[in-house]
Amino acid sequence: MLLIDCPWCGKRPEIEFSYGGQAHVVRPAQPADYDDAQWTGFLYLRNNERGLRAERWRHSHGCGRFFNALRDTTTDQFQGTYKVGEPRP
Repeated sequence: MLLIDCPWCGKRPEIEFSYGGQAHVVRPAQPADYDDAQWTGFLYLRNNERGLRAERWRHSHGCGRFFNALRDTTTDQFQGTYKVGEPRP
């Protein structure tokens, strides 16, 4: 069983969590200035590289909070977790 370390609740089974996408995505400062193609790119296009990635996760069947995690996509192993707003370790 894969265990994920929630920064608030500690290690819990993977089934308690929901994937939230790529971490550290910055919203546009002036979204009204974006045309349709730029807005589509912001909403839907994400990096999908192999290896270590920063991702957002939610402890949906626990505390309900979002947090960031470093996960290796080639092995599906978590290298660490940290609270939203904290810098990537």
